[in-house]
Amino acid sequence: MRLSRAAVLAQAKAAALDGVRRLNCWGSHLTDISICRDLPNIEVITFSVNGISDLEPLHQCQNLSELYLRRNNIRSLDELFYLKTLPRLRVLWLAENPCCGPDPHRYRMTVLRNLPCLQKLDNQAVTEEELSQALVDGVEITAPPARSPVENGWSSTASSATTEPQSQLLSCSLEDTNKTQDELDMKLVPRDKYSSFSTQETDCSCKKSNNVLNAILLLMKELDAEGLEIIQQTAARRLQALQKQELQEE
Repeated sequence: MRLSRAAVLAQAKAAALDGVRRLNCWGSHLTDISICRDLPNIEVITFSVNGISDLEPLHQCQNLSELYLRRNNIRSLDELFYLKTLPRLRVLWLAENPCCGPDPHRYRMTVLRNLPCLQKLDNQAVTEEELSQALVDGVEITAPPARSPVENGWSSTASSATTEPQSQLLSCSLEDTNKTQDELDMKLVPRDKYSSFSTQETDCSCKKSNNVLNAILLLMKELDAEGLEIIQQTAARRLQALQKQELQEE
């Protein structure tokens, strides 16, 4: 039986007041899930067979462990950006959305690269081999999806005006990276590693890689032993996947 919008809102509000851990709104013609911002303790949400396209409200659901979103109107995998901050999410069903695209492998690898703690995706168990392969074949999502001016009220001029300062804030030099590595007593990056690149595209790629490296090294200073062990394990998986890829190419 399909619930009316008013009934759905009433159910969600009751869940928030009573501390209910589950919310089932299957096939309720939902498009707006902003009520989720008021459900920080919810653990299981069923939103399958609706018209949902924006997952931003879900980032408030820090106790969420299972999320069912099959057959909605989620157009971009960039919406996963809002799920990356959910530490307990273990089950996700996202199939039959436009964001799945024509390539099932690329879709699954991208989801697992960004949500490596999932144990089940689209009713299929996640394997260690898939998690390793996702580091190679998946696409890292580092920013929320772009909204059209109609959706977010921003003009194209305002959007472009904020882009350049943000890129300047993110930029860092080879010297900055080496300084950070020196503080951590690590091997410095050789300058000739980047000297052979001349095109603007390659230069931008190197800067991005360098920025990521510097950010990781800076954050490592704040980690305890447990955090460093996680970094070590993740790096080992990534290295193993890259070595496997190189062997396949040869």
